[in-house]
Amino acid sequence: MIYVLILLATVVLLDGFRMRRRIGQLAILEPTDEPPTHRAIGELSESTLRAASKYMREHRIELLDIVPRDLPALRVLSLVQLVDPTVYRADRVGVGHTACHAIVISNELAERARVDETPKDEIELTHLAARLKHYGNADLAIAPDEHARPSDLSRRRELLWAVLGPSAPLALGTLVVMWALIGFGIWLHPLFGLIAAGAWLVQPIIALVGTRLGTFDAIVFAVFRAPIEAYVLLRTLFARRISDTAAATKKPVYDELLAGDRARFYNPRRDTCPLCGSTQLGKHMTNPDLFQHKPGKFTLDRCRACQHVFQNPQLSIAGLDFYYKDFYDGLGESGMEFIFGFGVQPYLDRARMVRAVAEPKRWLDVGAGHGHFCVAARSELPGTRFDGLDLSESIDEAKRRGWVETSYRGLFPDVAPELAGQYDAVSMSHYLEHTLDPKKEIEAAHTALATNGTLMIEVPDPEFILGKVLGKYWLPWFQPQHLHFVSVANLDKLLRERGFEPLEWHRGKAHQRVDFLFAVWLFLDRIAPPRKLPWRWRGALSGVWRTAVWAVGAPFIIVGIAVDNLIGPLWARGRISNTYRVVARKTG
Repeated sequence: MIYVLILLATVVLLDGFRMRRRIGQLAILEPTDEPPTHRAIGELSESTLRAASKYMREHRIELLDIVPRDLPALRVLSLVQLVDPTVYRADRVGVGHTACHAIVISNELAERARVDETPKDEIELTHLAARLKHYGNADLAIAPDEHARPSDLSRRRELLWAVLGPSAPLALGTLVVMWALIGFGIWLHPLFGLIAAGAWLVQPIIALVGTRLGTFDAIVFAVFRAPIEAYVLLRTLFARRISDTAAATKKPVYDELLAGDRARFYNPRRDTCPLCGSTQLGKHMTNPDLFQHKPGKFTLDRCRACQHVFQNPQLSIAGLDFYYKDFYDGLGESGMEFIFGFGVQPYLDRARMVRAVAEPKRWLDVGAGHGHFCVAARSELPGTRFDGLDLSESIDEAKRRGWVETSYRGLFPDVAPELAGQYDAVSMSHYLEHTLDPKKEIEAAHTALATNGTLMIEVPDPEFILGKVLGKYWLPWFQPQHLHFVSVANLDKLLRERGFEPLEWHRGKAHQRVDFLFAVWLFLDRIAPPRKLPWRWRGALSGVWRTAVWAVGAPFIIVGIAVDNLIGPLWARGRISNTYRVVARKTG
């Protein structure tokens, strides 16, 4: 326990210096008499708008979040915990954040993003900031002439979920765990417990005093940090429930969808393997929908002849429509944006793998979603044109953002004949496992590629040992959306049979450190799912149960993250991992 307390104190103090460095990187708006050329969202003084406009012109910024100089200490710490200004300016895929005061945007961005209303409160402003970040170069700047407006603690819960998305329970749990460690430390080892508590109390002074924000309540906040944060936490936990208006609006739609014969959601059960045609099939596992909690049970079969794992019976087109509805867009859009924008490294790794064997001029990303890969990969291949294809409305949004040059909407095998020979590279990142027929998708890629074109595929590895250990809670089983799990041997065969020569395989290098984190997450979400979903409406006590379960379970999520990061390097250096990718050249 002593070593844990020493480590906690060290981490807290270092975090204080980290936040101080971030505050020092924030620009300060300089006064000017030049007329404003940008649009303010929220109330701003004329002098601040002029200064912001000048700064944006000089630095080619299209979105600027205004940070009042007297922003209260707790809100400053919350902001710089999330935002590293240097990274924020360069990161196009990350989530947008705001100090909840005002935003200044270019007229061109306002037109592309279809901004036609002014947010009524800080919740709407937070959602808008997160959305607009994806439309242009963004930054934050301190405005000396602006004074912070008070935050509405009665809506603290809504604000936290708007800012952090799916990770909000983890953030609250981490805070509770830290307090518990300090409390037990003072009880068991008073000296070291008080050292940890002292480090936590002095952290705001390290981070804030003497910085360019000039937060006036830093010392007072440090002295009274414990009761202030305890009060805010209680107000958060017992604040107004998150609005369920959107879910309630969609409930009649789902009531009607679920009232019919649900057999229409499935195709007839297969008696043969879709890859090799063998009749030697056996049940691999049966899973519920652990992600959206929509009704249904889904069976995965394994072919004993070629070891292919596939959903059987498979979802029909009607089933795909039902289970994809409100997942990547609609109700689920903000959560998926948070996950896809969590980091650019996987996107860069894929681009570099292709760049090592080719320099494509035209690249088609299949299953592009909102275009996160395309916009991130431009830093590796600035001379490449990136287009995207997807089945959902998200690809149209990618076009509006400017993340793809051309957007195609539809099924790849249907669209491919129109694109014959047009692309030097085609990528399918975590796409093939979603498709009805992987063979046809690879054939479509062959059609769309020019002679000697490059195909990059990344998929979950069904042979990974944790898939067996964690069972239904292994993230890549992902039912009901993942229909096929293609092994390395089977994908190698499919590629060669369809006119491709595999050039390089990445197994350990493609590993993603999420196995234990999501196993805990899915387990907690299964026993305490969201209270109000349009397809699963639950009583008031279920909200209390969910809060309690996630509060108790948060430490296990932290442990899951630690385990993933501890053993992740072992997988990365080996030849087994939860994900693999391949680059292949068109030969036929």
